[in-house]
Amino acid sequence: MTEQLNYFKWKQQAEAWMREAADYIRWQMHEQLDIKTKEHKNDLVTHVDEGVENFFINKISETYPSHRVMGEEGSFKKIDDLSGVVWILDPIDGTMNFVHQKSFFAISLGIYVDGEPAAGLVYDVMADELYSAVAGFGAFLNGKRLPKLGRVKLDESILSINPGWASKDETVRNLIETVRGARSYGVASLEIAYVASGRLDSYISLNLAPWDVAGGIILLQETGGLATNLKGETLTLLKKDSLIAANPSIHDGLVNRAFGTT
Repeated sequence: MTEQLNYFKWKQQAEAWMREAADYIRWQMHEQLDIKTKEHKNDLVTHVDEGVENFFINKISETYPSHRVMGEEGSFKKIDDLSGVVWILDPIDGTMNFVHQKSFFAISLGIYVDGEPAAGLVYDVMADELYSAVAGFGAFLNGKRLPKLGRVKLDESILSINPGWASKDETVRNLIETVRGARSYGVASLEIAYVASGRLDSYISLNLAPWDVAGGIILLQETGGLATNLKGETLTLLKKDSLIAANPSIHDGLVNRAFGTT
């Protein structure tokens, strides 16, 4: 019980910090952005991403000195295991959307204890939608409990997938033709949260980092959804991996039909 009370305390504290960070993001949106690239020209980072990560690092180190942070903008380099309490952070998931559209981006945070999920939060900053969950106690959207996912047929489902991947892969194109509709939002954490809430039925991606998925997969687990890599294996959260996040009634069908694995 003491452990679970800690989980709720961490989640509540994280929510307050997320809202504070969101105020900073909204303010900075109207200033000149310092935009840089990382691995390639479409992999963007701004001083706002870095500022939000530093904000969380400072708050967590001051409040919980024994906890560690795995963040996208550099703090991940200090993490090579998930022992103890690790906060896995994407300060702005969807930086390209943030830069170009000023919408459809999120702060994503998963809190893990010895590699097991404790709490997860995904905050759509501009829509003011906060998804949150404590392991074993359900998932919520702005404080309202999300129901468990109902059954859905693959040919009546909505899939989110990168259109660039679809343009190069016949198997993916065939899958898109099988489902009722396909979408792409460019924000992994939100897309996983949408599966958890039933707005989407599945989300598939080839190459995601731990901070892209850590907050969302806890939400998904709490509404009965499944998150694995394309082979159907458990995600490690220590390296980049593929992802199928899906309603449980179609998860295995997606793995088998799209990728020929079991």
